[in-house]
Amino acid sequence: MPFKSVERPIILGIVGDSASGKTTLSDGIANILGPDKVVTICTDDYHRFDRQERSCGCLSALNPKCNYIDILEQHIQLLREGKSILKPMYNHSTGTLERPMYVEPREFIIMEGLLGYSTRSMRDAYDVKVYMEPNEELRVKWKIRRDCAERGYSEEEVMASLSKRMNDSAEFVQPQRTFADMVVSFYAPDDRADETGAHLNVRHTLRPTLPHPDLSPILEAGAKKGLRLELARDIDGKPVDVLEIAGNVDDERASAMENLLWELIPEAQHLRVNVGTFTDETNKQKLSHPLALSQLMITYHVVKAALGHHAI
Repeated sequence: MPFKSVERPIILGIVGDSASGKTTLSDGIANILGPDKVVTICTDDYHRFDRQERSCGCLSALNPKCNYIDILEQHIQLLREGKSILKPMYNHSTGTLERPMYVEPREFIIMEGLLGYSTRSMRDAYDVKVYMEPNEELRVKWKIRRDCAERGYSEEEVMASLSKRMNDSAEFVQPQRTFADMVVSFYAPDDRADETGAHLNVRHTLRPTLPHPDLSPILEAGAKKGLRLELARDIDGKPVDVLEIAGNVDDERASAMENLLWELIPEAQHLRVNVGTFTDETNKQKLSHPLALSQLMITYHVVKAALGHHAI
């Protein structure tokens, strides 16, 4: 890639609870960077037990004891060094373990899953760390839709699974939020409580662990235009910037922010494509401005890391 000055692969981490939007986000980022330049690895493939074994042992996949965390640590380090791995494979539709896959590193690596920040060794290997934190009611809707349509569950089974996983989520998944450079939170607008797709709002909690882009040229008009940036306190009391993007942001304002972000990474202009598409509940492709801008904000950081601006 012409603009890339860092010789090793650039690693993006996307962590969050089940059905929090990790795959949709990572697919869009991979599409921007170029599918031939990106390898995406699901860290949930490192499950130690299949679904039946976990059920018999009354364990959930969110528990690190149910995963080969040590092997995942080794593989992240190997990929960072530009070396290939033999990655485990877990079939999420059948809940079974399958033959491992030979994976060669590419210029960009996206690691997405439940437990990607669970150890210091893994956290230190990422160039950019994102945590997905949608409104819980929204996440439940997303999980029911996905697990029933793609994984053969009934709605009752999904709800039972959520109940079973609740404690493990609080103990093992949610604490990883504190290690992210950016927390992405989708939520329904007050006047559209049933919204689950294109018109969701999104909140970006931007921590000072990375130098975030200067968006002031397009944010001066205020919240009524669908974009707002303000200084706030995170849940741990530390200062953060909070960027709010409304689901009803108009095309002109969304395009202005998109244009600004691209102008901030002129070395990557050749990557510019339409972003923010997703498949809705009717299996149709839809465009979401908040999703597009979220994907582009993260891509901005990945490109800057490739230029050596976020060297670790």
